[in-house]
Amino acid sequence: MRFFLAFGAFLWYNFYSNYSNENHVEKMPEKGILFRVFLYILKEVTRLSSEENQISIDPGLDEKDLEARAILEKANEADQMDIVSSEDYHHESSEGAVDLTVDTEYTAKEIQILEGLEAVRRRPGMYIGSTSASGLHHLVYEIVDNSVDEALAGHCTEIQVTINQDGSVTVVDNGRGIPVDIQPQKGISGVEVVYTVLHAGGKFGGGGYKVSGGLHGVGASVVNALSDWVVVDVHIGGKIHEIRFERGKTVTPLHEVGETDHTGTTVTFKADGTIFETLDYDFDTLSHRLQETAFLTKGLRISIEDKREGREQIRKYHYEGGIREFVAYVNENKTPLYDKIMYAEGSKDGVYVEVALQHNDSYNDNTFTFVNNVTTPEGGTHLAGFRAAYTQVLNDYGRKMNLIKENEKNLSGDDVREGLSCVLSVKIGDPQFEGQTKQKLGNSEARGAVAAVVTDGLTFFLEQNPAIGKAIINKSIAASRAREAARKAREMSRRKTALDTAALPGKLADCSDRDPRNCEIYLVEGDSAGGSAKMARTRQTQAILPLRGKILNVEKARLDHVLGNEEIRSMITAFGTGIRDDFDLEKLRYHKIIIMTDADVDGAHIRTLLLTFFYRFMPELIENGNVYIAQPPLFRVEKNKKEIHYAYSDDELSRIMELVGRDDPNVEVQRYKGLGEMDASQLWETTMDPANRILLKVHMDDAAVADSIFTMLMGDKVEPRRDFIEKNAKYVTNLDA
Repeated sequence: MRFFLAFGAFLWYNFYSNYSNENHVEKMPEKGILFRVFLYILKEVTRLSSEENQISIDPGLDEKDLEARAILEKANEADQMDIVSSEDYHHESSEGAVDLTVDTEYTAKEIQILEGLEAVRRRPGMYIGSTSASGLHHLVYEIVDNSVDEALAGHCTEIQVTINQDGSVTVVDNGRGIPVDIQPQKGISGVEVVYTVLHAGGKFGGGGYKVSGGLHGVGASVVNALSDWVVVDVHIGGKIHEIRFERGKTVTPLHEVGETDHTGTTVTFKADGTIFETLDYDFDTLSHRLQETAFLTKGLRISIEDKREGREQIRKYHYEGGIREFVAYVNENKTPLYDKIMYAEGSKDGVYVEVALQHNDSYNDNTFTFVNNVTTPEGGTHLAGFRAAYTQVLNDYGRKMNLIKENEKNLSGDDVREGLSCVLSVKIGDPQFEGQTKQKLGNSEARGAVAAVVTDGLTFFLEQNPAIGKAIINKSIAASRAREAARKAREMSRRKTALDTAALPGKLADCSDRDPRNCEIYLVEGDSAGGSAKMARTRQTQAILPLRGKILNVEKARLDHVLGNEEIRSMITAFGTGIRDDFDLEKLRYHKIIIMTDADVDGAHIRTLLLTFFYRFMPELIENGNVYIAQPPLFRVEKNKKEIHYAYSDDELSRIMELVGRDDPNVEVQRYKGLGEMDASQLWETTMDPANRILLKVHMDDAAVADSIFTMLMGDKVEPRRDFIEKNAKYVTNLDA
């Protein structure tokens, strides 16, 4: 029996009514309400094992969506809506340009001094990135990281995280306990200093910690400032000491509440609902982060429990193998090129280095770097040291074993990293990060330390395992030949100049505006929908690129095959950025790349293939927030030829039918099977008009998790996909059978 399973599409999809400038924002001055469309991550899958089994899911709309849409429609009818969106368009209201001049006198009395933690409450984004769900989860990470620092110092073996029934979070560790004696500079207890004073802690060379991820000393105090309340219990010296804070202020001083036979710290906090857009913690998001922490801290036991009603679950993590098990986890859904995992560790110039790696049969480089357990997605000196040493060792080995001939060029870094899964973790006493977000390491000594450890460890590993060495070199040589074969095709990926616009894809209906900030391109499924989109668009700012059928699944293809696909070449040329090492975000011709496909199985399949291509070859587009997914309606409801409603899910259709009268003979319902069924005006009104459309913004929080998902859903192995289907089938709401 032919069947289709629908599953795994969108993990998070919601509307928020709060002020923000990060995503799509709709502002109504009279109402004082902002709406933003926010997408956490897209999970979609294509085939199970044959063309017979296709998989997709429609996200649908919940009651918040309907409420948001109703207010938007009401504002439109009143003609009182001013659009201020992440489209970066310059928009003036009907009253003219906004006047930013200030007539009042500027004197010293106008200068405000924010005392204590008030600065954190005024500008929370400076400390936790945003007040969205990511910022909410960041509070948990800050407290957990303090416990991990105790583990790195050798004083903590277990951390327990609990999401309580009331939405508060408790973090328990068995470390030394935060000091409760009087801090001489402030004259108050150490625990009160830690939670009420910015840039306070044992991580500034005072001997409390040799290495630490929280180097700025703001973590605990920021959590305190952004919480309704915080209760800290410290087990130390045979006594339990407790202190309570509310919105950064001490309300119950430190006092003894009992006796204890162990040491450690218990922190319970409730995030402030007046600051955060949501107070709903995602168990999977926290769980993935804690699992990563357990991998990086060999031997540490971490558990997370959800006690919320109807969501009860618990997970435990403990890895004696440390980052070796991390690499095995990364390669879980891939086929390893060899069984062994290369591991090396060592210290130099005060930098402790751990590295583990293993190759697989894919064509992607998955190298994850960490400093003091903090991920560094932008790399830095430690990554540079690894790549230089790794490339040099493999070239030297290839020539020594006569696998690379004398007349052949050295293998490039891209060649030797094809199919590589690697975890690089360094511990350093005084790491120099770029800002509080710690995206990139700048310590020069880290480069030399990593290079020395990798050179010694990898050389020894290859000498002990010549068969593995030969397999790595042969795979790298094949990658080199494919790269050379694709060289001319790569030239096409470079941005065309104004004098070379004729080289743009012939089927591209480009926009006339040449400012990328104003421009967006729709990737449309098929010529029929492409024709409607071309008629519906605003020619000045909206470009249309029709795609013929399904593009190549790049998860299973090498670069030369990828660039041989006509649809992929058209996208690369149209975007103008190039791919991989040639990628240049400054050359992006459109600041919004919008995937607009049918709301059916084939449309979900095409979305998945496109997202796989972006993730593997242009991840910067996702990281920079340039990729969006259009949300066309599923149904059109018309009453008396005048009253028209659009529904984006079965539930929304049901509510609309209750509103207009389910048994009314004057009500007609049309089910859109594809974008081509809409005329140009309907497509514009529902899906392309910036004033009314819904766009889901694609972004990536955790590179390791994203890689695992794409590999599982788009790779060669059927079993992981089948397990995923069986596990998530109960969440299916739209089954296309």
